[in-house]
Amino acid sequence: MPSEPARLPSFEGTELASRILDAVQLSVVGKRQALELMLLGLLTGGHVLIEDFPGLAKTLMARSLAQVLGVQFKRVQFTPDLMPSDVTGSTIFNPQTLQFEFRPGPIFTNILLADEINRAPAKTQAALLEAMQEGQVTVDGRSHPLPELFTVLATQNPIEYEGTYPLPEAQLDRFLLRVAVGYPTPEEELEVLTRRIERRRDELPLDAITGQVQVLALRDVIERVHIDQGLSRYVVELVGATRASPRLQVGASPRGSLALLKLSRGLALLRGRDFVVPEDVKALAVPALAHRLTLKPELWVQRLQPEDVVRECLDSVPAPPPD
Repeated sequence: MPSEPARLPSFEGTELASRILDAVQLSVVGKRQALELMLLGLLTGGHVLIEDFPGLAKTLMARSLAQVLGVQFKRVQFTPDLMPSDVTGSTIFNPQTLQFEFRPGPIFTNILLADEINRAPAKTQAALLEAMQEGQVTVDGRSHPLPELFTVLATQNPIEYEGTYPLPEAQLDRFLLRVAVGYPTPEEELEVLTRRIERRRDELPLDAITGQVQVLALRDVIERVHIDQGLSRYVVELVGATRASPRLQVGASPRGSLALLKLSRGLALLRGRDFVVPEDVKALAVPALAHRLTLKPELWVQRLQPEDVVRECLDSVPAPPPD
């Protein structure tokens, strides 16, 4: 039986989350907002798609976060020849016992980094679907539960199309949010060089400041963050506005509403509150919803992005007045 998570007051949860982010930034210069979003995804029980250009520390951020959290971490490099069993595991005959035994794959971990996920074929990508949604994998007709704390952090580069397999809408919808890292400022990039010269090695090992029990306790704190009925209705109306947009073929599903609700409660905790305000919802609308939208084909040539549609919905749907 899993151990019961410790009970943390809200203010202790806020302080612990801040310490986690500060510790990760010993290795990652800047990128506080992207790190916050990654931590929010993990603390609210979701999966995170990290999408940006090569060389922007996407892998370093994921590994550093796992080190600071003190949880198990595994990385899988997705390639065109990667098979589903390479991720989930397979059943192997043991000649000593004369029985078939299940050998778990790298997916049996707390944080799985699916590096360049769009380089693997659809069959291998689909191997993640059951794990991301159901918390289990099925091999040869038998289901194997994953750890209670299980999160997929997947990376992909938006500029490489040759030799890639775009993620289908069904799998994109399984990601709680999508994070864009962005280039560092000149000052931050200079700080990267300065730190590298001082430590005389490429990477800085980080000490764990929490463990699985504390992370699960933070999840419990987030579940107790209050959200007013009016704000819940605002979330529903905002998501509904994406479905009514004439620019979209497909708007966000109710899974998008749930994602925005979870993330807003998590952000309230990070901001030191035990209640959600409209600004929490607005700040997370683009990361939570944009990757779930499908533009009409004729708008692709106009360089319109799903993020632009979400911002239009934010402008058109009035937020509830402060209570």
